[in-house]
Amino acid sequence: MSVKDIARKQMLSRINETAAAPVGQLHTPKEGWISFVRKALGMSGAQLGKRLSLSRGRISQAEKSEIEGGVTLRSMHEMAEGLGCRFVYAIIPESGDLKDVIEAQARKRATALVKRAATHMALEKQSLRDEQNKAEIERLTRELIQNPPSNFWEAE
Repeated sequence: MSVKDIARKQMLSRINETAAAPVGQLHTPKEGWISFVRKALGMSGAQLGKRLSLSRGRISQAEKSEIEGGVTLRSMHEMAEGLGCRFVYAIIPESGDLKDVIEAQARKRATALVKRAATHMALEKQSLRDEQNKAEIERLTRELIQNPPSNFWEAE
């Protein structure tokens, strides 16, 4: 078995593992999905171009655009079809749970509100202890999560 065959086998294995993995565990290959899958299939750029009625140069351009982040969703969909695959697109929360995004925003807003109030109270010599401020931030955070105002996602 040649080095090329071994490399191709490893790529095929990675693609199959990726296809079975939860979306949050996907990692884009450094050369991009188009090139990675094409090479794993043992397909040349010219062959993919022929399948899609595109020039080899257009395939190369799409692969480069993907790496640079300038490829269109339509182009990715077409390339995937030409590779006998399907293109999957998702926006997922960094932590894996959308509730964390909401809680972080609520905590940010609650902290800003408490800091603003603390500044005014300090001017009037009525400052609260740190523990009291933390407790108020927690209370406000829970309240904002339960009952978000219409401007919840606007910058503070």
